[in-house]
This record gives sequence, C-alpha cells and structure tokens, in this order.
Amino acid sequence: MNNIIVLFQMVIAIGLITLILLQAKGVGLGKAWGGSGEFYKNRRGVEKIFFQLTIVLATLFLISSLLSLITS
Repeated sequence: MNNIIVLFQMVIAIGLITLILLQAKGVGLGKAWGGSGEFYKNRRGVEKIFFQLTIVLATLFLISSLLSLITS
C-alpha cells in the first residue's frame, strides 16, 4: 500500500513541477518583488485552468503525504 502512495506522489510531483514551470513563463525576480507596474492580473483561459489544476494537485499531494505518514 505504501508503494502505491509513493508512486502516486511521484506522478503528482511531476505534474506539479510541469504546471508551475508553465505558469512561470516571463516572470523574473524583478516582477516577483514589484519591479513592474502590475500588481494584479486576471487569469483567463488556459492560464486559469493551469492555476486551478495546480491547486488541485497540491491538495492531492498534501493528502497523499498525510496518508503516507499515517500508513508508515
């Protein structure tokens, strides 16, 4: 059972890494600390789907980590 949870975590982690890298396109350190004039940006289309999917995968990763802790 523990091996299945670890495999599930690895798949989720790869998905999270991919989604985060796709979202980080064009964001440099200057923009991260307010270097540009934009404070707020609406997410639309695919960017919104990626953002929501990232939240879902992060939640699943948290749950699987807690399950792994409980079953070990």
